[in-house]
Amino acid sequence: MSACCDAASDRKTPTWLRRVREILAWVLPSAILVLVPKCPACLAAHVMLWTGLGLSLSAATYMRWVLLFVCVASLLFLIVKRLDCRGAIFNYFKKETDPCNTR
Repeated sequence: MSACCDAASDRKTPTWLRRVREILAWVLPSAILVLVPKCPACLAAHVMLWTGLGLSLSAATYMRWVLLFVCVASLLFLIVKRLDCRGAIFNYFKKETDPCNTR
């Protein structure tokens, strides 16, 4: 494990709280990605049902695409972060002065 990951684990946050936070970071975007309705009219109906706010069909279309993009981007960020913390990628590109460098 790299030095920056060791330093991050030395924080004062209890380990069980860090584990719960990490699990939620993976589960939340995955659940949203799975549960997002496939058609904009269904998304507008869900928003109306749960919040009481009405959406136009074009706004629901854009909202659906934004939700999909944000969920995929956050999952990709978590994957890259996990791989980088394990030293699987980016070791070649790190500078010599980088405190996270494990070479």
